[in-house]
Amino acid sequence: MRNVTDRVRNPFGLVVPDRFAGDDDPAAVYGYGDANADFHVVGDRPAVHGGDETGVPFTGSVAGERLLDVLRDTEFVAVDDAPDPTMRNCYLSYLFMGRRPRDPSPAAYADLERYFDTELRAINAHILLPVGERAIDHVLREYTTQRRKVGPDVDDAALHATEIRGRGFLVVPVREPAEWTDGDGRALVDRLDAIRHRDYRQTKGVATLVG
Repeated sequence: MRNVTDRVRNPFGLVVPDRFAGDDDPAAVYGYGDANADFHVVGDRPAVHGGDETGVPFTGSVAGERLLDVLRDTEFVAVDDAPDPTMRNCYLSYLFMGRRPRDPSPAAYADLERYFDTELRAINAHILLPVGERAIDHVLREYTTQRRKVGPDVDDAALHATEIRGRGFLVVPVREPAEWTDGDGRALVDRLDAIRHRDYRQTKGVATLVG
């Protein structure tokens, strides 16, 4: 099913409670990009991956710019018109989209999880790219049966740019970009290029059986 919308900012009209707002700011950095995307990048929160100033995930931060460099190299950024890039076949969002608190408690994450889940299911992408340990942990736990196989702690460096089958998704974990070392960006570019050049749209059916 394709989404009928040309909105790139918060295309599904989510409304996060005002208690998560910053001073004179909207309550959240909502999802952004192609609402019909096959690839969905899932970050942690604005305070970690950027967007407080622009309202666009993964902008205005070192981590975000490193990730966007990969998306430019793989042509998911169709028009590099900062701070509002035109995304092609790619959607960006956060596990915790609220602007405040900047260091949310587990209860605050849980409070906004339903908004994230609603957006993820509305996008209905084939490929999920959780960025950083918290997002990787959440996606593996909630959308695959593979979480226990990676051990008690998530090692995002070891999982970086690998492929994990999920329940209806293919998951490609991404190491926290602020901690990338030589080769991490290239490894992710290579992985995404490899996925894009095969029939990844079969992932839905295959992952449902395997995951």
